[in-house]
Amino acid sequence: MTSIFLVGPMGSGKSTVGRALANKIGYQFLDSDREIEARCGVDIPTIFDYEGEAGFRDRESRMIDELTRLPGIVLATGGGSILREQNREHLNSRGHVILLQVDIKEQLRRVAFDSSRPLLKTDDPEARLKSLMEEREPIYKAVADVEISTDSRRMFHVVTRILRHLKKNNVTLEAAPKEKQELKAIKEPLKKTTNTSQNPNR
Repeated sequence: MTSIFLVGPMGSGKSTVGRALANKIGYQFLDSDREIEARCGVDIPTIFDYEGEAGFRDRESRMIDELTRLPGIVLATGGGSILREQNREHLNSRGHVILLQVDIKEQLRRVAFDSSRPLLKTDDPEARLKSLMEEREPIYKAVADVEISTDSRRMFHVVTRILRHLKKNNVTLEAAPKEKQELKAIKEPLKKTTNTSQNPNR
């Protein structure tokens, strides 16, 4: 009963592909960013305003630890979730990690008008995306069991490639009983700090 964990840069399609894949194999789909927001009751930019990047990353690490323990799920992770070693260890040891890749031009087309990504509100968002990828690509590659490109490909083809890979590598797919997949609905209130920073590099 192997869980599938999706990693990759913003705009690579982790949430969209994850939902389609989960639907295809009968797994529950979860998104770590959305689960953090549900737990806090506010969006991620607000978490950064209150707690800074360090506070957000702490919450993200706790959420990754919690979610990766669930059996039979497809999990979409935030773009920066692989920056902490403990997150990488949880992803590697508790499921099958798939890296979704996208080239800069396509990535920019997908996220350029997304108001929830203030990191791209710069004079040169393309340069910013390139900088993030240069920093993170080696980490993505190190943690992933396989790389799948989502450039200009229909969802059906991306999911088919993933399923082909899973079958070739004898990854056992068996949906867990629903009651075992549910998260504890424990609210985590924000704590106002003086350590503010930019929005997460998602």
